[in-house]
Amino acid sequence: MMYQIKDRILAGERLTEKDAIELFRSDDIFSLGRFASAAAEKKNSKNAYFIINRHINPTNICVNKCKFCAFSRSKGEDGAFELTIDEVIEKLQPPTPSQPYTEVHIVGGLHPDWPFEYYLDMLSAIKRSFPSISIKAFTAVEIDYMSRISGLGIEETLIALKEKGLDLMPGGGAEIFAEGVRDKLCPEKITGERWLKVMEIAHGVGIRTNATMLYGHIEGIRERVNHLLKLRDLQDRTEGFQAFIPLPYHPKNTEIGGFYSSGIDDLKTTAVSRIVLDNFDHIKAYWVMLGKKVSQVALSFGADDIDGTIVEEKITHSAGAMSGEGITKNELIHIIKKAGMIPAERDAFYNIIRRY
Repeated sequence: MMYQIKDRILAGERLTEKDAIELFRSDDIFSLGRFASAAAEKKNSKNAYFIINRHINPTNICVNKCKFCAFSRSKGEDGAFELTIDEVIEKLQPPTPSQPYTEVHIVGGLHPDWPFEYYLDMLSAIKRSFPSISIKAFTAVEIDYMSRISGLGIEETLIALKEKGLDLMPGGGAEIFAEGVRDKLCPEKITGERWLKVMEIAHGVGIRTNATMLYGHIEGIRERVNHLLKLRDLQDRTEGFQAFIPLPYHPKNTEIGGFYSSGIDDLKTTAVSRIVLDNFDHIKAYWVMLGKKVSQVALSFGADDIDGTIVEEKITHSAGAMSGEGITKNELIHIIKKAGMIPAERDAFYNIIRRY
């Protein structure tokens, strides 16, 4: 089956649901890698992107209790935390004056007591203190929650956040769209259709976003393909997604348990994502969840971005991530060069700042 669709893949033709399922079922991982790598090179040449960024989680206190999540806590529970705006600002002080952060990535729990004004004030404070930094913040799940606590519609909520400094949104909270799996995985979270609707509205008001898929838990191949095709369909309509990030499930300290994904599954999922999502410019190999070495190999399986310096990451590490929480710029450059790619430092919108 692989070689029956080889010519269509290399010609950049759109694949069907059946094609995508066959790619996932194929054991010819090396051909998959070649096809995905060719598709990535058509879009981005030999560039492999990274960014000088900083992750901040303002709180892990959350009204939801997703079964795959090891990060969330109830108020008053051991390990629960909530940052003040001043503490958020302090975390954004650059490690050296010569290397300020290009982007801040902010996601957190759905705090039961924080008003909408907290988020508006946080954005305003960041822009006052660091006017050149791009703010990538709040998943579609968080936006939906802010809409409910503010009494505003999704569009009005997004416009208010944008006016205070929100530049773009991450892709978290998508998990798996398939209703049956999602109901078992995160029954309290918004539906997959709601996630897609929030993103469609965000794109409509000029906020570009990423998209994700959490895989390797209780879903099957058909659910993965369904997820990818729904993203592709929305991208056809809005062109608002910047990058897709396949996220391998981490099982430690979660309610559903299970196992880590295999390296083969990680590479196969990266490659199939690159081939199927023909209207996405970028596929990210998120080194925090994949590990540095698998992320490096993923650059030969269709990925063109390995994220950035991160500095501090709590969500995946709560579930047993074996990677570090941060990485240096020089190490990112080294990893990319050793993969035979050109390290391209970028801004939040994939404009190249410098190639190395």
